Amino acid sequence: MTTPQHTPMMQQYLAIKREHQDKLVFYRMGDFYELFFEDAEKAARLLDITLTTRGATAGTPIKMAGVPYHAAEGYLARLVKLGESVAIAEQIGDPALAKGPVERKVVRIVTPGTLTDSALLDDKRDNLVLALNSVRGKLGLAWLSLASGEFKVMETSVDELASELERLKPAELLLPDESQVGLLEQLSIPKKKLPAWQFDQQSGLETLIRHFGTRDLAGFGAEELTVAIGAAGALLGYVKATQGVNPAHIASLAVEDESDLIRMDAATRRNLELTETIRGEPSPTLGSLLDCCATSMGSRLLRHWLHHPLRRHGKIRERLGAVRALLARHGEVAEQLAEVADIERITARVALRSARPRDLAALRDSLKALTAVKGLAEQLDSELLRQLAVLLPADSPVADLLGRTILPEPATFLRDGGVINHGHSPTLDELRAIQTNCGEFLLQLEARERERTGIPSLKVEFNRVHGFYIEVSKAQGDKVPDDYRRRQTLKNAERYITPELKEFEDKALSAQDRALALEKQLYEALLDELAPHIAELQLIAQAVATLDVLAAFARHAATRNYVEPEFVDEVRLEIVEGRHPVVEAEVERFIANDTCLADSRKLLLITGPNMGGKSTYMRQTALITLLAHVGSFVPADSAVLGPIDRIFTRIGASDDLAGGRSTFMVEMTETANILNNASDKSLVLMDEVGRGTSTFDGLALAWAIAKALIEKNRAYTLFATHYFELTRLASDYPGVANVHLSAIEHKDKIVFLHHVEDGPASQSYGLAVAQLAGVPGKVIREARRRLAELENQSASAQQPDLFAAPLPAAAVDPEPHPALERLAELQPDELTPRQALDLLYALKTMLN
Repeated sequence: MTTPQHTPMMQQYLAIKREHQDKLVFYRMGDFYELFFEDAEKAARLLDITLTTRGATAGTPIKMAGVPYHAAEGYLARLVKLGESVAIAEQIGDPALAKGPVERKVVRIVTPGTLTDSALLDDKRDNLVLALNSVRGKLGLAWLSLASGEFKVMETSVDELASELERLKPAELLLPDESQVGLLEQLSIPKKKLPAWQFDQQSGLETLIRHFGTRDLAGFGAEELTVAIGAAGALLGYVKATQGVNPAHIASLAVEDESDLIRMDAATRRNLELTETIRGEPSPTLGSLLDCCATSMGSRLLRHWLHHPLRRHGKIRERLGAVRALLARHGEVAEQLAEVADIERITARVALRSARPRDLAALRDSLKALTAVKGLAEQLDSELLRQLAVLLPADSPVADLLGRTILPEPATFLRDGGVINHGHSPTLDELRAIQTNCGEFLLQLEARERERTGIPSLKVEFNRVHGFYIEVSKAQGDKVPDDYRRRQTLKNAERYITPELKEFEDKALSAQDRALALEKQLYEALLDELAPHIAELQLIAQAVATLDVLAAFARHAATRNYVEPEFVDEVRLEIVEGRHPVVEAEVERFIANDTCLADSRKLLLITGPNMGGKSTYMRQTALITLLAHVGSFVPADSAVLGPIDRIFTRIGASDDLAGGRSTFMVEMTETANILNNASDKSLVLMDEVGRGTSTFDGLALAWAIAKALIEKNRAYTLFATHYFELTRLASDYPGVANVHLSAIEHKDKIVFLHHVEDGPASQSYGLAVAQLAGVPGKVIREARRRLAELENQSASAQQPDLFAAPLPAAAVDPEPHPALERLAELQPDELTPRQALDLLYALKTMLN
């Protein structure tokens, strides 16, 4: 790396690259960030920039690609989205004093999970870096939003990893280099392997204690989470290494308690489309519908709340009370909050000393705007709103400091100057005056010197070669004062310099550079003064975000006719005229339906045609339940809810080819998770379970699964099925009720009424739905003829009861029946559903 075969500059570059081999190195050269060798080839491919070859080192041509430093953010954003990390090496030495290459140093490392620059971040979602530590089957998680300073830990089982990753959606994963968690290999999330010793519990404990300045972690309630402490220590060390400064805004560590939240697995979050559709799109989702927040902070908090519904009714009632109080004033709150910038992320950049001048100007203006917000919150009848009002500033010292220090409209970048306010520094004001009033100063000096010397032709001028000078004709040379010093002799004139003019010259020629240097010093001093206020600013940001989300809830409640839910302690889930919030917003008219579950009515067996609305009905029940538990009013005429601990869904058909799992295997895995973990306080949605295998297998499985949910789990269950045989469960179990989605068939056409009625469905309308889907008419007519034949056969034969108790041994015919011989010969797993159905009717005929 440092042999004489390489040029001095390449030796410097290669030494930097050696320390950052897994990253692209942006090496500052003048107005460009240059990349060399393999980095240049990779960047040229990813960024579609020109790859060139310039010079050679150690006999090898130097491949090079570069991006302008003033446009680097856009290129960084593209690289980070592709999962790349970048080390930025800046010039830190003075080129005028350098002997050889100017000294360079990596001042910042940009990784997908440690972004703080507003140009690189999505305003509406948190950007998390997550560290995982696994010890003897126990999983320790630590995650951090560097852009806000929120730092959390928890411990769970390895089985829950998929659920936690779906909930948190981290931008980057940190793992021990010996990690062997199979699920992680399938994920597209950028992963960083760190030495295993960095995840050591004792090392992590010391790192955290040193950072927080405490004796232990008891104050955070984390002292027993040894596996998570190891992950947290590795994460904090990684952040410090990438940022190059101490992240002072990471001021606390929060332990996430699973018992405080309604838990949802990964499949449930996807199926309910909380913040992302099943196809991975940002809308239409529950989050996109509800997000009318005025601030980016509010949008991010709304997203967090939707993925973290509360179980404890006390805190939920506080939020609902605030929404109720805001019903008539939400418009005023939103209008005032629209003037507020992203205080949360600006505060983080202040702590990391990467805040730009316009960040600070936005912070100043936002703090001033919050005075009116505080006054409004204090007037409203809500304990939660009054608590938030206490956190909002009435007369912020930070706003005063920024008002005195930063210009009303500062430059975008500190390097351009024009950032520090007039009057803040007399020296800076003087340097600026020299730049802007140079001509006026020279005219004033010329007038004074003419009057002092009595030389009317005296001139004060400037040129690039000799600088400033006073020119006097030789005829007036006898009038030159003693303090004039000759600078240049011309044919007919002499040029002089005076101490005053020399001082001005020194100031004028270096005024711009000195002004920029001074502005930088004053700006750094300002960041130092802001550092003690970081915790205060974080609390203000949290209060603003909370108020913003509550106002958004109030707006939807007022404009969409949502109602306040009621919480009770007994087993109950009763929704009157409930509506699916997202579907309702997409259609002209939505048919509302009731849902009634109680201790004596725990499972609704839902039948009806495809496209009749079964899935919508089930999902709306889950979404209304979830909305109520995040503290929002709900789309219904009334809603009364008892305790809920988890929400499960088994909806839709999808495979996992990368994981080697078929559609049916995925279905059964999700079903097993429900049967093993659902309690009598869980809400379970089961849609068409058993359809991925043969008819008999599927029917038998669906029967057994429904029976287990009734007898063992006793969860609140909505069970949609096309197996009409299951409707018999209602007569066997008093806790089961049959309901169906109604439809009308008229002249070979079907009209879906989307209305839930008591009792089982009379038919499935499968052919009518196939016709709507565009199946050719010839195929539909053939199917109708075949259906008529099958129905006739069914009418002439008595269908055996698949779930009837077997006959006593004495009643069995000792002679083997042809139907039994036929059954003995068949291979059920080789039959298609249609073949199985045909065989079933053939067997009926044989029995007849």
